[in-house]
Amino acid sequence: MKRGRYTKNVRLFGASLLLLCTIPLLAQETMFNVPSGDVLNRDKVYFEFDATYMPRSAVRSFTPRMVAGVGDQIEIGLNVNGLSAPGNPQTTLTPTIKWKAYDSRENGWAFLIGDDVFLPVQNRTYRAGNYAYAEWTKTWQTRTRATFGAYDFSTHVVASGNRAGGQFAVEQPITGRLTVAADWYTGNQTLGYLTPGIIFKATSKLTLYGTYQIGNHGVSAGNHQTLVELGWNLN
Repeated sequence: MKRGRYTKNVRLFGASLLLLCTIPLLAQETMFNVPSGDVLNRDKVYFEFDATYMPRSAVRSFTPRMVAGVGDQIEIGLNVNGLSAPGNPQTTLTPTIKWKAYDSRENGWAFLIGDDVFLPVQNRTYRAGNYAYAEWTKTWQTRTRATFGAYDFSTHVVASGNRAGGQFAVEQPITGRLTVAADWYTGNQTLGYLTPGIIFKATSKLTLYGTYQIGNHGVSAGNHQTLVELGWNLN
């Protein structure tokens, strides 16, 4: 990794830590994988636990995350990535920040930018990494919302080299509690999946997510997996 990029990552992590010091150890809200167009209100806290299972290899992975709204359309948080079995887990602490820089209720458009910093702490294969993105969302009167944007992952985060591409999502509420949705990262990398599924608001606090991820490459060789998520609004 180039020194300039590493220095940038360290500075951003330091800024994230300063924000985290103002609240209990608190990542950002996602559709399934792609960051959603939602941002938590100030002082709101959200916990999520994600689990995947790949039938081909029987590998299971787990990602707990905590998200908090800090006001001015900004939310911050912490993911714990790389928890998996069997095999050697590569636990990675990932502080995140997302900012809704533009939000128009009149025309349905919003613009968001965000950044995740990856800090491996177990079985490390790199020192630090970064994921930066920008995306637009458009919401229609039918409550259909589309998301389209671009991403950049630094070397070793999702592939052996730098990866850049597109990130997309669509959501369609069916009832007050049930939404059908899908998201997609382009490219041949570890997040390169089309992920269709459902989102069910079980209670005012509990949300359940169920999907099946289909890889951009190697589907016939077994690159597909189940993803389930449990979300809980703490306040």
